Amino acid sequence: MIAALAPGKPKAAVRAAQLLGSDQRFKILEGHIKKYQHRQDALIEVLHKAQELFGYLEDDVLRFVAWQLKLPASRVYGVATFYHFFTLKPPGAHTCVVCMGTACYVKGSRRVLAAVEEHAHLKAGGTTPDHQLSLLTARCIGACGIAPAVVYDGTVTPRQTPETAVEHIRKWVAS
Repeated sequence: MIAALAPGKPKAAVRAAQLLGSDQRFKILEGHIKKYQHRQDALIEVLHKAQELFGYLEDDVLRFVAWQLKLPASRVYGVATFYHFFTLKPPGAHTCVVCMGTACYVKGSRRVLAAVEEHAHLKAGGTTPDHQLSLLTARCIGACGIAPAVVYDGTVTPRQTPETAVEHIRKWVAS
């Protein structure tokens, strides 16, 4: 219907108008983009807000940001995939982040990760089919003194073993 009302408008503009009309979060995101005066150098800040609003950066969100900032979609996608704090898939209800920094690795984080992967039938970077658990790794969480450290739902937990990690996620994932 919007396309019929806006002859000659680019397809991206029509889609953006549809999104603005269909989901309040796009209006909030548009307000955030206006706060930055549609500046292209605000891309990372805009993507952070988009992920905060939507939980992850789905294709429509990335295209909307690209259109609003007058950037190629490939550039927006490139930034979203380059930085590890952005995710393009819906996260699980719970997260388990295994630190793979040097101190944690030396003290056994690889074994911790392998145990969680095996128990959850999941590889790092994935989410269980029931969306209960997302398993992630981090280069370093800055908790070297308590290595190996694992972050469960935002809480840093010290000196993890394969057994303690599996016990922690057992309530989230049926084996």
